Amino acid sequence: MNIQFKKGVLELCVLSILKQKNCYGYELVNDISQNITISEGTIYPLLRRMKNEGYVETYLQESQEGPPRKYYALTAQGEEARKALDEEWYNFVEKVNNIVKGGAAVE
Repeated sequence: MNIQFKKGVLELCVLSILKQKNCYGYELVNDISQNITISEGTIYPLLRRMKNEGYVETYLQESQEGPPRKYYALTAQGEEARKALDEEWYNFVEKVNNIVKGGAAVE
């Protein structure tokens, strides 16, 4: 899959997963990687930006396998951003599908 295309939808993927459950960074990479190939190096700058924008908040939780893990949780502002991106995504997909299928413009 095209790397620029992936970067464009990665924020929606992260926000959508965090709507379902709080996650630590590596867990997010694993969840997303089940459908889209990404690396850890892609996720952490995005999470840092999302925290700075107020979309996520963090907390530490003890781990059985080593040092405490930093978990990410969706904020109310993040949920609003997710809803907006979700709507934008489905509108975009509908219009692209229409073009690909050779149909008329969708208003």
